[in-house]
Amino acid sequence: MLKKVIIDHNVHFSAIYTQDSLTRQKLMTAPFPVYTPNYLILELFKHRQRIVSRSKASEEEILSYLDKVIQKVHFFNEELMSIEKFVEAYHLCREVDENDTTYVALTLEMDGLLWTRDEELKNGLRQKGFDNFFDESSLP
Repeated sequence: MLKKVIIDHNVHFSAIYTQDSLTRQKLMTAPFPVYTPNYLILELFKHRQRIVSRSKASEEEILSYLDKVIQKVHFFNEELMSIEKFVEAYHLCREVDENDTTYVALTLEMDGLLWTRDEELKNGLRQKGFDNFFDESSLP
């Protein structure tokens, strides 16, 4: 059975920055279900100006890329997560980056793999015994 993969905001942002995004190509052809918490919508809205200013694409193109990616990703309502998993994720993330708690909680909730490029987060979580990371080099 294929593991469920949870993408965090940095992977999602990378998938919408440019026309030739390798991340978007990998994401769109991934042979497994991809999930993210509804919290990602807030992150996209909060950082929209930064995304547009750093992008090599117009705002209209970014919205087009976003539309494609959103159709591939399954959004998960955080309110359906168990309190226990959220608390566990908070304890794992609090000294590294509390903003990633929701992504880690969803990973724990779904017994999945976290697809992130945040090396500081990975290192901090590994030091606490969490090593459920997706290796994107396994994708063509």
